Amino acid sequence: MALTTGVLIANNYYAQPLEAAIAEAFHASSSAVGAVLMLIQLAYALGLATLVPLGDLMERRRLTVLMLSVVVLGQVVVAVAPTLGVLAAAAALVALTTVAAQVLVPFAAHLAPPDQQGKVISTVMSGLLVGVLLSRVVAGLVSEVAGWRAVFVLGALLTAVAGVALWRTLPVLSPAVRMSYPALLRSVLVLVREEPVLRWRMAYSASSYAAFGAVWTSIGFLLAGPPFALSDAQIGLFSLFGVAGAVGAQFAGRLADRGWAHAAVGAFLALTALSFVGFGLGATSLVALAVALIVFDLGVQGVHISNQTIVYALRPEARSRLNSAYMTVYFLGGATGSGLSALLYASYGWLGVCAVGAGFPTAGLLLWLVDSTRRRSRRPARGGTVRRGGGVR
Repeated sequence: MALTTGVLIANNYYAQPLEAAIAEAFHASSSAVGAVLMLIQLAYALGLATLVPLGDLMERRRLTVLMLSVVVLGQVVVAVAPTLGVLAAAAALVALTTVAAQVLVPFAAHLAPPDQQGKVISTVMSGLLVGVLLSRVVAGLVSEVAGWRAVFVLGALLTAVAGVALWRTLPVLSPAVRMSYPALLRSVLVLVREEPVLRWRMAYSASSYAAFGAVWTSIGFLLAGPPFALSDAQIGLFSLFGVAGAVGAQFAGRLADRGWAHAAVGAFLALTALSFVGFGLGATSLVALAVALIVFDLGVQGVHISNQTIVYALRPEARSRLNSAYMTVYFLGGATGSGLSALLYASYGWLGVCAVGAGFPTAGLLLWLVDSTRRRSRRPARGGTVRRGGGVR
């Protein structure tokens, strides 16, 4: 499941280190290609809101494999697209259905023993984020050898293999609920209204992923231009520094299993904000940029894993719908950061992107402090307690 989530989500990020090559192929501006990247994020958010809840209503193995089949077809169209408009439309369809990865994550939580859910979620989610980051390495290397279109052919092939593997190995489980599709979607909004813990987690995650979208949308332009002038392959390999941070965040799941999820969120938000000092210095230093990427992706992944462990504990029978609400806001945050990054880089360069990017996790950290103060005021006078959804010990 970890491997499949990585293969799936990579399809949404192959284009990022290829921005310059795609812009050159279609004689398009950097802002036009940046708009395509933002469209991919928005389409993914739409899929999170409308397709992920089906994980509580339909048999998950069949649903997942069906969505992977659509991803394969969409990637083939991206690979042969004659215009940027066709590429954008096909990429949006791919992004819409790669939310199958977010059907798998609550599925994995459902299969895990109760005292190991944090560990299992961190394993599957680490596969997802490593897929995001390795997609840049793969895209850069394949583009260098066979051209940028071959990258999307490879994405289609890998997704097809993952689909066959899932069909052969996933268990068949009966749906958790019985209701109409409109009622299912309405129930997501009910969950958001009734669960304040969910609303706080949505805010933290959106602030963290907005910073992620801001950095990774424009870092390809920074590395391709002066003073670095890196090739597509070199840009892809540089992303390996982010993978190191993402893998290091796996211990966030173990912290969550021990009841420290809320405290971990604050620490990881602080790390994410502090990493932008290194990003600012990275405008002229590859070493500073590499260190910043490790710290940054450690923070982003840590926030996400800690939040998901808390969210899934709220209502086990509604995990897909909880994940739908949480992840929709998460990726809307990413799309916001991505869109602002594309606009700011064109006008203010990398330092403009860093200024806005740092503001997102800083805002999240301020919210965390408010929430922590509220929690302390409600804590019993004697002894400790573990609140539902990952409260303080």
